Formats: sequence, C-alpha cells, structure tokens
Amino acid sequence: MISAFANTWKIPELRDRILFTLALIVIVRLGVHLTLPGVDATVIKAWLDSVAKQDPSSPSGGMTALLTVFSGGGLTQAGVFALGIMPYISASIMVQLMTAIVPKFSRLAREDGGRQKITQYTRYITIVIAIVQGYFVAKSLTIPQNIPYMAGIENFGVLVPNPTAGWFALTVLTIVAGTILLMWIGDQMTEKGIGNGISIIITVNIISALPGALIQAWGYFTSGDPFRAMMMVVMIVLLLVVIAGTIAITQAQRKIAVQYAKRVVGRKQFGGQTQYLPLKVNYAGVMPIIFASAVLSLPPMMLQWFFSGQPWATNLYGELVGGGMWYYILGGIGIFLFSYFWVAMMFQPSQIAEDLKRNGGYIPGVRPGKPTADFLDFTMTRLTFAGALFLAALFFLPALIGKVVGLPPGSLVLHFFGGTSLLIMVGVVLDVMRQVETHLLQKHYDGFLRKGKLKGRYDRLGNQNNAAPRNAIVYLWTVIAILIVLGITAYIYKQTHA
Repeated sequence: MISAFANTWKIPELRDRILFTLALIVIVRLGVHLTLPGVDATVIKAWLDSVAKQDPSSPSGGMTALLTVFSGGGLTQAGVFALGIMPYISASIMVQLMTAIVPKFSRLAREDGGRQKITQYTRYITIVIAIVQGYFVAKSLTIPQNIPYMAGIENFGVLVPNPTAGWFALTVLTIVAGTILLMWIGDQMTEKGIGNGISIIITVNIISALPGALIQAWGYFTSGDPFRAMMMVVMIVLLLVVIAGTIAITQAQRKIAVQYAKRVVGRKQFGGQTQYLPLKVNYAGVMPIIFASAVLSLPPMMLQWFFSGQPWATNLYGELVGGGMWYYILGGIGIFLFSYFWVAMMFQPSQIAEDLKRNGGYIPGVRPGKPTADFLDFTMTRLTFAGALFLAALFFLPALIGKVVGLPPGSLVLHFFGGTSLLIMVGVVLDVMRQVETHLLQKHYDGFLRKGKLKGRYDRLGNQNNAAPRNAIVYLWTVIAILIVLGITAYIYKQTHA
C-alpha cells in the first residue's frame, strides 16, 4: 500500500488531479473562517475560546451538532460558507423527488441532454433555497440568544453592532455567493480533480472537527476516573470494529450469475461463458443519511419560524435539536425511505433485463424478460432492507455509546465513533481510493491491494484528459502560499501587540 501512495506521484495526470483537489480543499477551509461583513469577529473568538474549554459531557444537541459538523464550522464562525453545501443537497432531493413523481421530469431524465437540464434546474433551486436560508441566518445573527448552535454567545458582546437593511442585503448576498462558489468548487473537483467534489467538501468539513473532538475525548477520558480510562480503550476498539464493519458493508455484493448463449459470427464464437452481475448491499451509499440529515434540518427551523412560543412546538423543537427520541425516530424512518427511494431511482431492473435479453444473456433458472426483472427487483429489495438496517443502526450507534460512557447524543466526540460522520468519511475515502487505484492499474502500477482490487464503480474515469492545467495549479498554490504567509504574519503581529 505504501508503494501505491508513492506511485501516485509518478503519474503526471494523477499528481495534477490530487494537487488541484488539495488546493480547492484549502480554499474551502479558508472560506469557512472568513467572517461575514458587519459581524463582530472578536465576539465569536471569545465565545469559541469558552466553548473549547467546555466539558464534552454537556449536551450540544443532535441536530445542532450535525449541522455544525456538516457546515465545517461555518455556522458557528458566521463565515462566508455558513450554509455549506446543504442548500445544494436539499435542491437535489427536491429534483429527485420531482423526477420520480412528475412525468415531465421523468421523460426529461431519459432524453439526450436531459440530465444537463435537470442539473441546471437543481442549481436554480439551490439559489432560491440559499436566499431563504441566508435570510434566516442573517436574522438569527441579530438575536444570537435564539441560535441553538451558538448558545451563550450573547454573554460576550453584541454580535451584529449595526443590523441595518443594507447589512441584511449584503449578508444574504454574501451567503448565497458562498454557497454558489462551493457548488462550483464541487463541480470542478469532480471534473478536474479526484473523487466526487460535493462528497469531498462534506468529508473535509467533518474531518475539520476531528482535532477538537480528540482533545475533548482525551480531556474527558483521562480525568482521573479509572472507569473512564478503561472506556476509552473500549471505544477505540469499538471504533476499529465499526470502521471494519462499515467498509465490509460498503464493499459487500451479491453476485448474480448470468449465462450468455453461444453465437458464431464468421469464424469466431462469442458467448457461452458465465459472468456475474454484482448487486451491492449498500447500493445507495451515504446518500440516504445525507438526504435524511438535510430533511431533518427543516422541521426545527419551521417550528422556530412559524410556531414560536407554542408549548408543543417548543417541546418538539427541543427533541429535534437536542437529539431526543423524535430526532432518532424520524432519522431512522428517513434513512429507510431514502434508501429505497435512491435504489428505485438508480436501479432499473426492467432496463437490465431488457439489455440481458438483447445480448443473449439470461439468469439460470429464470426466464428472460419480465420474470428476470421481477427476480432482480425482489433480490434488490431484500439487499436494500439489509443495507438500510445497517445505516439505521449506524445512525443510532452514537446515542447507544453515549448512554454507556455518559456522553449526550450530540457530543462532538461521538460523531467519530459511529453515525453519519463515520459512514460518510469511509464511503468518500473508499471512492477516492478506487479512482486512484484505477489510474495506477491503467498505467501498469500495482494498486492498493496486491491481490484483487477495490470493488466499486469507475464511471467517472472516462474523462482522462480533463485534468486541470498545470499553470492553474501553480497559480492556485502560489495564492494559497501568499495567504498563509499573510495569515501567519497577522497572527504574530497580534500576539506581539496583545
């Protein structure tokens, strides 16, 4: 495996793709820490310093912690990328639903160039969602005592000294521009970099919280209580087991044997051999959890906007934001529904059966045509149930671990010992490794595994000549280096004049 990492730098195109992706990741992280105009950054810094010293056993909330992690700290920093990539994910969910329900969209998806139009509609809807959410983010910054993910910040000063109408317009415009820039960066990563850009942005935002979680975990489990120290060892072992199980389920496949009839064309004989149709257990990957998280973020905001002050709304809001029972019930149901929805959208048994019949292939013991489609649909339904059950169990895992070690469900520490964060990180890392391994194998290098190869799809590798120009990569890294030097200079200046 070490030699495989070394070989990645011997392939110019692969090296350029990796450097281009890393440069864009740096830009994403810089945008998170750029405070919105008109917001007092010193108040945020004082509040963040107090949060860093906070006991990890204090509740930070299920949805609150999830939103904070998904935005990469953009919400708590009141940064340009405050909304992160969530408006685009919400728009994608809406378009996918319309594609499944509205016949016009369904026909458009099957036409030539229809996917490009659907992508364009998704971007338009993203802008609308970003405007609405950006307005409410700007409004909430003027009354920080009502912000669940910035609890207690009002004790450190006035967050927005001058909330005029011009400030509202500028803030909303900045937030929308940040979301559009993130969406564009994700597309550039996918096209000219390595891996899926949107997924990488989410993963980087999740990983950005890892150092703080490790510091909190070390302080909590080494506080002098022997039971806590023992539980830390148990949690590390459990973490390795969960990661291994996640990789196993993500890679798991059921191979359906497909027999091809013999055909003689001229002097050559085709067919007659047995091939396999792989059906993945977790066919939807990380999408159900991402979709469910995006949908779960809407009810708390709706309750706060339209039913503020109602007793039942306050109780339900506390359950959803604080990681209560209803948060996990709705999350589990959402994961199941989106797992089947994604499979229904992407897996077309009738089309597969028709292709097999056209090419002279058949599944032994199953008649071609509709019986084959029914067999594939029945098999995929059972596999999807197993995959959805695993995703739901992984979603509930942080709460169960928290009960054992005494941490609340929304604790930042638990996000890396199971749940959505772990599955997304594992899935995205595996996807990147698959693409890197395919590049290595195509250039006659060994992959990450000496025997066999990583299972998965390689559908984005047809655009081999789409790597970013080398001059663009040099310019990007030059600008990043200048920004880093300026940042270090400003930090040293502040420390010496403090």
